[in-house]
Amino acid sequence: MSDVCVTRRRAAAVLVVAFVVAAVPYAAEAQRVEGSFERTLTVAGGTAIDVTTGSGRIEVRQGPAGRVEISGRITANDGWGRRTSLSAEERVRRIEAAPPVEQAGNTIRIGHSLPEELREGVSISYTMTIPGDSTLRSRTGSGSQQIQGIKGEVNAGTGSGSLTFRDTGGVRGATGSGSITADEVGGALHATTGSGSIRASGVNGAITAKTGSGGIEVEQTGGGDVDVSSGSGTVRLRGVRGAVRAATASGGVNIEGQLAGEWRLSAASGSVRIALPPGQGFELDAGTGSGRIDVSVPVTVTGTIDRRSLRGTVQGGGPLLHVRTSSGSIQIQ
Repeated sequence: MSDVCVTRRRAAAVLVVAFVVAAVPYAAEAQRVEGSFERTLTVAGGTAIDVTTGSGRIEVRQGPAGRVEISGRITANDGWGRRTSLSAEERVRRIEAAPPVEQAGNTIRIGHSLPEELREGVSISYTMTIPGDSTLRSRTGSGSQQIQGIKGEVNAGTGSGSLTFRDTGGVRGATGSGSITADEVGGALHATTGSGSIRASGVNGAITAKTGSGGIEVEQTGGGDVDVSSGSGTVRLRGVRGAVRAATASGGVNIEGQLAGEWRLSAASGSVRIALPPGQGFELDAGTGSGRIDVSVPVTVTGTIDRRSLRGTVQGGGPLLHVRTSSGSIQIQ
């Protein structure tokens, strides 16, 4: 074997050893530590809960009256060049020893008192049971939320993640990116997402639903005005009993309900289909840029009859039905 070959092999071996040695500190640094804590608090009605976490899930369920149970799951990470004054192990153990839970009478704050040196690389997910008549405010920077059985007002927000509500009082939910689902809402619903669908059923109050990109499907079982809009997606409304504003930039609008106030419906690109109860009277103002207008009941026409524009009175008149689509048909039955 030539001296050149031996030299090359020795050089390659040296490089391999150097790489392994260089990787050892990263391996030593990289660690994932988990921990948990539990707290049970006593309250006496009219409880207000305020919970926040930077990165983690929040799950809240109805529990027995007079008691709040909190379970926290902690995850801390070191590695990939992260430098902190405390190791992942130290951060987790300190949070376990002193969980960020504060109580002042019937007001409980969770996650707010976490010291700054314990926040970096730390994720805390919360599972809680609280009295059903509590009010709840919950926030997470990145993580989904599930809330069930809370009959007080619920205000939930996340920077990125889905929101799910079931059997609640009035709901206000907002996410930067993620879907929103709400079933059996005992009051008003206010739902907004930057990107994601919104679906709600059994809403016993007014409805506001807005999404930058995604479909909207809501069912109203009580009275109240409805205001919904989608930057891109189909809008479907059922059982509405108030004034309505519904718009989509790309997609159709399908609505079924009673005209108890002014309806303003618009679709930039898509058809609009409207189903009303027998005998419903209204004033009609409908127009389409490209499509046709079909009305299954007699219309007393005001002005010039046009295939793409129709104004008039239906069955004695009533609230205004204003419908516009740039590209699509309009069907009223």
